Amino acid sequence: MASVALHATLLIASAVAVLPPLWLLVTSFKPTSEAFSTSLVKDFTFGNYDHVVNDTEFLSWVGNSLFVVGLTTVIGVFISATTGYAVSRFKFPGMRPLMWLLLITQMFPVAVLIVPLYNLLASMELLNQPMGLVLTYLTIAVPFSAWMMKGYFDTIPVEIDEAGRVDGLNPFGTFWRLIIPLAKPGLAVTGFYSFITGWAEVAYASAFMTGEENLTLAGGLQTFVNQYTSDWGSLTAAAVIVAVPAAVIFGFVQRHLVSGLTAGATKS
Repeated sequence: MASVALHATLLIASAVAVLPPLWLLVTSFKPTSEAFSTSLVKDFTFGNYDHVVNDTEFLSWVGNSLFVVGLTTVIGVFISATTGYAVSRFKFPGMRPLMWLLLITQMFPVAVLIVPLYNLLASMELLNQPMGLVLTYLTIAVPFSAWMMKGYFDTIPVEIDEAGRVDGLNPFGTFWRLIIPLAKPGLAVTGFYSFITGWAEVAYASAFMTGEENLTLAGGLQTFVNQYTSDWGSLTAAAVIVAVPAAVIFGFVQRHLVSGLTAGATKS
């Protein structure tokens, strides 16, 4: 009975998790007039996808998102890895306050930070600029990722660093040539987190970017359903397209996710 109850619970939980994205996919192939119908697709159509790609600024949104997410991921991974390695291997003045600062920044909700970040970007003339979003997303991705990378670097024996220095490598050479190749699981998780941070974020993208041609995907999706229009067919079609890159990236890094996220949880 316990086994039956466990499996029944897992089946119900799986159904609850799968139903929303599955229904999103189904709705994207329905005509707009059937968007609220509870039946499966009667009149199968690609019209929603055609409208999204050819009649909107969707491709511009894709380009903007790829630029912002690409920079966020590359810069975020580099800063997180170097920060995590520094606090894992070196003792320097202010190290503990730095780690506390990285932790405290995660405690503030997005709504509280929008106004000060808006004023800061305005003073730097970075409003409605992709680099402004990149800097904003780095404030989200780097603190968490740096903590995570520190935990992963703690699991790599210090003797490897010492062997590198004996062979004549400087600290950065040791980090780049010896430690980074051993830290691929942690880097994969950091890259994935940085990617998702920029790909799926809505609040900052909507507040700091104006004009349809300047929006990212997250901000662009809101134009389909707002107080003036309700094009659910186009919204679901665009959402399906947006979900594909995230699913592909997840497929590439999933084998590293468990080891990367749990690194540092135990000490050998």
